Amino acid sequence: MEITQRQREILSQIIEEYAETAAPVGSMTMAKLFGVSPATIRAEMARLEALGLVAQPHTSAGRVPTDAGYRFYVNNLENHETAMEPAFERGAHVLDVRVGSQSRADAAIRGAVDSLVELTGNLGLATIGGQLYLSGISKLFTQPEFLDNRRVQSVAKLLDNLEPWLREAAPGEPLNIFIGQENPIGRNSEVSLIISKFRSPFSDKSYIGVLGPTRQNYSRVTALVRHAGNMLEEIL
Repeated sequence: MEITQRQREILSQIIEEYAETAAPVGSMTMAKLFGVSPATIRAEMARLEALGLVAQPHTSAGRVPTDAGYRFYVNNLENHETAMEPAFERGAHVLDVRVGSQSRADAAIRGAVDSLVELTGNLGLATIGGQLYLSGISKLFTQPEFLDNRRVQSVAKLLDNLEPWLREAAPGEPLNIFIGQENPIGRNSEVSLIISKFRSPFSDKSYIGVLGPTRQNYSRVTALVRHAGNMLEEIL
């Protein structure tokens, strides 16, 4: 895929702006950030749209990222110095304190999940033995994406089938990210599943992670999920 450095930066900015506002990002906003004319930004956005990385929900609206745009961004996350960001450092400290204070493995895993819910605003999940622990369903459904009952039902279907899918598929990467249509179940729910594999007293393939709308801060959330998995494996 041929994409210029400026187009990469514009795509990243659209994704990060949309994560904060949940509103399509317009050319005026981008023009101010990049110090160029709105016409220049519109031309760059048109190129990103032609590549399938952004979409225009309405004729007069700005752009929003597509699943392909999020995937391109996530695949290039190593270019983001997330680990040094103060927000990540604070979140990692919260996880360390809460999980480190638990004496039982199941309580440590639940504590890590509950912390991820508080830190990300997503639904948190983990496998504990043969069961799936979920926390933060109400937080997930307060996100503006889930005012649509059809999407709520699609997410519910995904959650109903998630534990058997994790058991059977057993994703092998240390960190697994499934964006929108990439989800093996609930493909139309427009959510992202971010999970970290870790070894625990219950299984060599335990999982912890979050499920939230595709619109989110991937650099921070993936760093926190990765940290939670690494920390649980270390202390358990």
